[in-house]
Amino acid sequence: MPEIKYRLAEAMKTCMKTSAPENITVTQIVEVCGVSRQSFYRNFIDKYDLVNWYFDRLLEQSFKEMGEGETIRDGLIKKFQYIKKERLFFTAGFKGDEQNNLKEHDFFMIYEFYCTLLREKTGDQPDRHTRKLLEMYCQASIYMTVQWLMKGMKETEEELADLMIDAMPLSLAEQFTKINIL
Repeated sequence: MPEIKYRLAEAMKTCMKTSAPENITVTQIVEVCGVSRQSFYRNFIDKYDLVNWYFDRLLEQSFKEMGEGETIRDGLIKKFQYIKKERLFFTAGFKGDEQNNLKEHDFFMIYEFYCTLLREKTGDQPDRHTRKLLEMYCQASIYMTVQWLMKGMKETEEELADLMIDAMPLSLAEQFTKINIL
């Protein structure tokens, strides 16, 4: 099953070379992939579900490594390297503002990752104040990531990671420092 998902993701990327995601149809994706519409819908709800699935695969390793003792900076650098490597996909994917879009999905994944990380490292759920700070920080970091990508990635991955860490609210930075990930 995962093989067909990767094939469909590659077909979507091929389609993205000439069309924005909102203009790509499931019919185009399955024609490029050489599978039936039924095969597509057995694996994905819609084209945005496919985009989000592929996005998850790209970020999974970065989050896994960040959670296994690497610093937030290291994890951010890896994330930006993935984005740079898959620039075409992310540029097209981040342009959309429709329901189930990549920016919303990125926010949910990052926010949940940080909440889970804090819970696992401290044994407690983040309090309401921390969750609100995380929400604002994650939204801002997605905005800056999209700006970086859309404006030609002028900063290096390391520079962008450092900027994001510098922009982190002080109380979050203190909590992350306390659990040795910042």
